[in-house]
Amino acid sequence: MGSGKLAVAVVGAGRWAQRAHIPGWQRDGRAEVVALADTNAGALAEAAEKFGVSRTTSDYRELVSDEDIDVVDVVTGNGPHFEISWAALSAGKHVLCEKPVHHDYRRTREAAALAASKGLKTKVGFTFRYAPAVQYAKSLIDSGFVGEPYIFNGYEQNSQWIDPSTPLRQVNPDADPSVIAVSSIEGYGAPVIDIMHWWLDAPMRSVVGTMRNFVPVRMIRDTGQMTRANIDDGDMWIAEFAPRGASENRPSGQQQSGVLASIQSSYVTVGNYPGIEARIYGSEGAIIARLVDEFGICQTIKTARKDAVEFTDAEIPAEFFPPGGHSGEPWEFLFYSNLISDFISEISGDREVCQGDFGQAALVQETINAFEASFRQRAWIDFPLEDGR
Repeated sequence: MGSGKLAVAVVGAGRWAQRAHIPGWQRDGRAEVVALADTNAGALAEAAEKFGVSRTTSDYRELVSDEDIDVVDVVTGNGPHFEISWAALSAGKHVLCEKPVHHDYRRTREAAALAASKGLKTKVGFTFRYAPAVQYAKSLIDSGFVGEPYIFNGYEQNSQWIDPSTPLRQVNPDADPSVIAVSSIEGYGAPVIDIMHWWLDAPMRSVVGTMRNFVPVRMIRDTGQMTRANIDDGDMWIAEFAPRGASENRPSGQQQSGVLASIQSSYVTVGNYPGIEARIYGSEGAIIARLVDEFGICQTIKTARKDAVEFTDAEIPAEFFPPGGHSGEPWEFLFYSNLISDFISEISGDREVCQGDFGQAALVQETINAFEASFRQRAWIDFPLEDGR
């Protein structure tokens, strides 16, 4: 655009677009939301009026083909994510896409390769990675605060669907009701997995775990009917990692042990709506980042050292917040503001290292696919997966 700002088209104008994506873009003066697309005329009109966006359409292809648009932001239901992202990348647009890009990690990896071949930037809505507390924790880990990592624990604390009358979103109407379907682990479980891989920065070697369907009959949003919804509304997983930078030439008995990690995701754990907690324990210290709306703030971070084992609250430095940001803001707005700012910096070249992109999304999705395979086979699954799995 003539203003020098990135021109952004947001495809999907529903609740999450209005609470996180569009406000995040409008918070940063380096970009402008110039168009919205949605097949739901009511949601489209509401978002256009609320955020002052004059250009609207029911057909995203109109925006993808527009040479004046620089970025396409995909905030639709899960089904069209890959189709829209692929079309946008093919048209030379940078792409932000909500998770999952595709349920099969191999397709997400293909999209990452397409973006790389065209010199385009991608980012995925791993919202919790961009919490100031999580970003600060990563800087502490990289500085050696925890020493050699030993254990990672990740939790999704979410009572969002403990009441079966709460409408469940994005249910596959053609799913086999006799087979438990992935839902929780691919929803808020995905950002926990993302943080695990990012913090540990080591190859994962094997996984095992199980899924449960605690509340089998639920209200389905699209039908308004109470229906059998055989989804994973509770999961527990264990992962084994290779050592970071371990030498294969060490004498026998002196090999480093890789990190052990656990992941728990659930729709039926009382305590928040939703919340995430990530913990890392190492040879020198430990960190707990808690992203839960409690007592007027949306995040806390606690640290401990081996010579001072009680956990104490740590203050998150201002550099990890957007300008004017603070922990009393709504978590969706605060965390997504950081995500958007980071993406703009990557597109402009101000930040060389890209985080949370389609390549990382493929790793997260491959982990989810491995977890599911473990449950189906009732066995440990080697990682990475074979392409034919």
